[in-house]
Amino acid sequence: MKHALVFGGSGQIGLPLLQRLYQAGWRVTAISRHPQHDRPGLHWLQGDLERMPELPRRVDAIFSCGPLLKFARWYETSGIEATRVIAFGSTSAETKRGSADAEERRVAGELREGEAALFAAAQPRSDAATVLRPTLIYGAGRDATLTRIAQLAKRLRYFPLPRGANGLRQPVHVDDLAAAAFAALTAPASFGNVYAVPGGETLSYRDMVARTLACLRPPVKLIELPSPLFNLALLAAQAAGRATGLGEAAVRRMRTDMTFDAEPARRDFGYAPRSFRPSAEMFETPRE
Repeated sequence: MKHALVFGGSGQIGLPLLQRLYQAGWRVTAISRHPQHDRPGLHWLQGDLERMPELPRRVDAIFSCGPLLKFARWYETSGIEATRVIAFGSTSAETKRGSADAEERRVAGELREGEAALFAAAQPRSDAATVLRPTLIYGAGRDATLTRIAQLAKRLRYFPLPRGANGLRQPVHVDDLAAAAFAALTAPASFGNVYAVPGGETLSYRDMVARTLACLRPPVKLIELPSPLFNLALLAAQAAGRATGLGEAAVRRMRTDMTFDAEPARRDFGYAPRSFRPSAEMFETPRE
């Protein structure tokens, strides 16, 4: 029985990944900051990358579904033996690289630093490492974009967008990301490479939000505002403690195309993500 070590196993990508490993007959040791319940074939350890519990000395694969740079730094100094390492980063490594927001530039820099550190640490150990870069994640009620939009829209009973929010997006479902990680595991062509893993449909930011609002129960109306009026509404929302994290750079990106080529992932490990067909359940925050 093969043995996997999974970081971020209780997160939005980690949970469907654990299910795939379980169904394939893998034995899994998973790390979580909070207590979890074991089941046959799945053993939870409580800890994080800064306070690591005692780990198995050797596993067949390590998966990281959490912060990439922290994982890479841990992996670099760990003595654990593993021939295969798969870690999630983000396309934000590119899309936020030249952001006007200093915090966004910092995030992008840490993602690229994490990728470089992971590959540098894997090479002398002869471990095969792969990094997957998702686009805009949805599907588990834990993402910071569409779920936040859905929850705010339900409170307001409408949702405003600036006119011209037509930048292209490729939202990707968490189950497709878990499938990508599992498929890449045994694909030699993916060893040592970084892949964008976008969703299976490209649509405008405006249409992405409109579909999200339309699937809610009851559906919520999208209101498009002239930019000056939208900016005033945004300032009011921020003053009321809403729309936190939605800064000028994020609004500007609504009009910017952020698309990525899925062909290398399709070619090397059969990546086949679904189209964007949201349902209300995908934006409900799960109970702990």
